[in-house]
Amino acid sequence: MGGELIPRERDEVAPGAVLVPDWLDLDRQRDLVEACREWARPPAGMRTVRTPGGGVMTAKQVCLGWHWYPYRYSTTIDDCDGRAVKPFPPRLGELASRATEAAYGEAGSSEYDVALINFYDSGARMGMHQDKEEHSDAPVVSLSLGDTCVFRFGNTESRARPYTDLELRSGDLFVFGGPSRMAFHGVPRVLPGTAPAGLDLTGRLNITLRVSGLHPP
Repeated sequence: MGGELIPRERDEVAPGAVLVPDWLDLDRQRDLVEACREWARPPAGMRTVRTPGGGVMTAKQVCLGWHWYPYRYSTTIDDCDGRAVKPFPPRLGELASRATEAAYGEAGSSEYDVALINFYDSGARMGMHQDKEEHSDAPVVSLSLGDTCVFRFGNTESRARPYTDLELRSGDLFVFGGPSRMAFHGVPRVLPGTAPAGLDLTGRLNITLRVSGLHPP
């Protein structure tokens, strides 16, 4: 949250992995929360993700541009209602370009075309994983809204140590690319009741923006 005695500063957690605290002001956060509520409505709305082995992800998800499900992309919601995925809004592409510039000091790709929006309630978590279904090495852009989470950012070789645990708060930007593009990462814990007053959100929303490198059929 804002108002710390010592404000948080930009932090390069690992080569190519950059945290920019408080990147989104409260008005922009509110705007994105309302947009997420619209995107989550059916058809092609928010759903529970099930893995091929029968596991169930505790974070719920809705996709824009391309639909992700373990472990591939499609243009239809193959693991739910079968409808066409909602389009990727141009404003999210513009946001991704500004985000990579904020992280790296230079404008990023204009080809961002997929958003994964995950909703975490107080008991949800995300296991350590790599974002490797994309046919592109463009940086991944992650925006946090609502409750603070413990974000675990690891190495590119395995889910095991070394890794770094850091807090991602509402409005924070995290970008990882270059040598860290294939780093394992996850969310072991959400901290309930830590969302900013006035955001009208219980739980945590994470908007992850990616370049799929795929071409629509």
